[in-house]
Amino acid sequence: MINDAQEPYLPPEQPATPQPAEVQPESAAEVQLSELQAELSTLNDAFLRAKAEAENVRRRAEEEVSRARKFAVESFAESLLPVMDSLQAAIAMPDAKTETVLEGVHATLRQLTSALERNRVVEVAPPAGTKFDPHQHQAISVVPAEQEPNTVVAVLQKGYLIADRVLRPALVTVAAAKQ
Repeated sequence: MINDAQEPYLPPEQPATPQPAEVQPESAAEVQLSELQAELSTLNDAFLRAKAEAENVRRRAEEEVSRARKFAVESFAESLLPVMDSLQAAIAMPDAKTETVLEGVHATLRQLTSALERNRVVEVAPPAGTKFDPHQHQAISVVPAEQEPNTVVAVLQKGYLIADRVLRPALVTVAAAKQ
């Protein structure tokens, strides 16, 4: 502890090194230039590293997208394999009774429906009287009917959506406007 009576410790003074007359200290501009060059070098290095990292991220993202496209149907294909097995089992029994084959067809249809639902493929089959929706329905014909104009009269072929996107529109007949 320093008392008021004691003086603080000061390191001994170093003797100044004499400079030769021909070497002059650098000017302020040269010092600033040297500092800016060092900063430029540091920033250039940081830029190159960031650019390389961005390129690596882009390349990894492209690889992931490529893998996702390549294996996107894997889950769907796995869910269809039992349907394939059922159909092959039916073919393997050529002498089966009609009732047995029909029962197998119904079971296979249930398997297929389940596989489609698991993969978010949804049926589009509007009931009669539903307003015609050109985004989900395709009008095959317009017929006179005793219902509101521009509504579905009958479904000729079911349509399907996959994740709210039309895979195939439902083919429908539409009520004509009353004259």
